[in-house]
Amino acid sequence: MASKKNKARSARDLNPRKFKKKTSVLVIEKVEYIDYKDVDLLQRFMSDRAKIKNRRVAGNTLQQQREIANAVKVAREMALLPYAKRVASTRTGGRGRDGGGRDGGREGGRDRDASLNDDVNDTVVDETTEGAEGVDTTGVDETEEV
Repeated sequence: MASKKNKARSARDLNPRKFKKKTSVLVIEKVEYIDYKDVDLLQRFMSDRAKIKNRRVAGNTLQQQREIANAVKVAREMALLPYAKRVASTRTGGRGRDGGGRDGGREGGRDRDASLNDDVNDTVVDETTEGAEGVDTTGVDETEEV
């Protein structure tokens, strides 16, 4: 009976996908010493936002990645490389298609609510008259033309 370790190992060997290890730029160009003043070389190992690329992405060995990271940090300190680059991007609306700001997507906002209140006729009731409760005292005579 085979142990669990052997089963896991054999399944990994049968995997049809074989990944080729990425070769480093340092190996291709036969760079022996990584200098912090060599900005062109160091920028190859940085992203568009000036972050140091991952070891897996760059294809470096552990020792190469340490030397690159230290050289980039020294170059940043000497102001040869930026700490971060600003990337211009367009912002999207946010809440769905209508843009939806603080008013919840209403076109008029507070002005729309105020216009609804203008249409209502408010009647004032004069409570001093004894027999005529509910009398309209707005002062508008319907027979007069303005």
